[in-house]
Amino acid sequence: MKRVLYTAFDIVPSPKGASTHILHNIRGLVNSQFDVHLLTPNDGLLPDQDTIEGARVTRIPQDLAQNFLARAAHFGRAVQSHLALHPDYDVVHFRNIWDGLAIAQNKNRFGYKALFEVNGLPSIELKYHYPGIDLNLLSKIKEQEIATLHLSDAVICPSNVTRDYIASLGLDRKTVTVIPNGVSPSDFSPSPLRSREGRESILLYIGTLADWQGLEVVVKALPKILEQQTVRLHIVGRGRSRQRKLLAKQIRKSGIEAHVTIQPAVPHHEVPGLIAGADICIAPLGLNDRNVTQGACPIKVLEYMASSRPLIASNMPIVRELVREDVDALLFSPNDPDDLARQVLTLLNDFELSKRLAESATERALTKFTWHEAQKKLVRVYDTLLA
Repeated sequence: MKRVLYTAFDIVPSPKGASTHILHNIRGLVNSQFDVHLLTPNDGLLPDQDTIEGARVTRIPQDLAQNFLARAAHFGRAVQSHLALHPDYDVVHFRNIWDGLAIAQNKNRFGYKALFEVNGLPSIELKYHYPGIDLNLLSKIKEQEIATLHLSDAVICPSNVTRDYIASLGLDRKTVTVIPNGVSPSDFSPSPLRSREGRESILLYIGTLADWQGLEVVVKALPKILEQQTVRLHIVGRGRSRQRKLLAKQIRKSGIEAHVTIQPAVPHHEVPGLIAGADICIAPLGLNDRNVTQGACPIKVLEYMASSRPLIASNMPIVRELVREDVDALLFSPNDPDDLARQVLTLLNDFELSKRLAESATERALTKFTWHEAQKKLVRVYDTLLA
């Protein structure tokens, strides 16, 4: 049985999409007879040693009083210490440069294959979480990302946009495997749309409050929608204190407090129920380098689709990789609240269109974008790597 070390600077399990992705990857590897050991940080609440999806889990203690970069560096050192004590892995699968650069640099010393799973790159994403971050530091981080990519034996990513960006950094596009995120049919199943007669319609957003998500556009669109329809915007997700305060300020400024509910992130098993209670789901991704240059594969879009809820999303390549415009979803011009309001009103005024889009989206998600399909692609990468 081949031994795999899977490292992730993410809390697992947690409500974040990263945790969902990691858990399904682990399930696919374990089911394919890989012996998987997951290393992640500990949030102080979860046990240091655990078993999840058939994989051993070791959680690295961290000092939550330290800043993000200090904790990331500590995690990287802990991974290197682990490898020095356990040098008999066949594959080391990592998701970031904090431990990944040293993993890739030491692959020949320890005799493993290095697999870089690129979902987000800190040289692009950190400035959205820490607006005052030093630009010279971001440049140094980008140099580490490029070095890690070139030293890795294989690279996987979730979208063609991400693969194109990686290729722009000097890698052969053909060496990067795209494995889109997925959805589990056993967790997200279609339910009939409720009649909207005589009640307030629910617009739902689930996801982080990160600046790249485009929530400000939804807030600006809501007064225009309320001029014609009675709706409630339900926002569910985690965010830093700065992001929550900014969102609350935007809502107050727009005068829509009575029409918005903000709820903290919920465990993933509660998400299907939230979506089932919605009339329209929104993915308002902003026009920025995280979405347009780096790319992503928003899990929430696939979960909305699988649940048979009409979807409105930003018209950008990472969305069009998942949906067909006017077939599976209505798309709006990114960062344009007027166009978003227009599309929301289109669906609120046309229940049959809402049903057609939802049914088409469900069929597409449950046939083309399941975690089972993603797992098969990942195992093929492993088989090629170990051949």
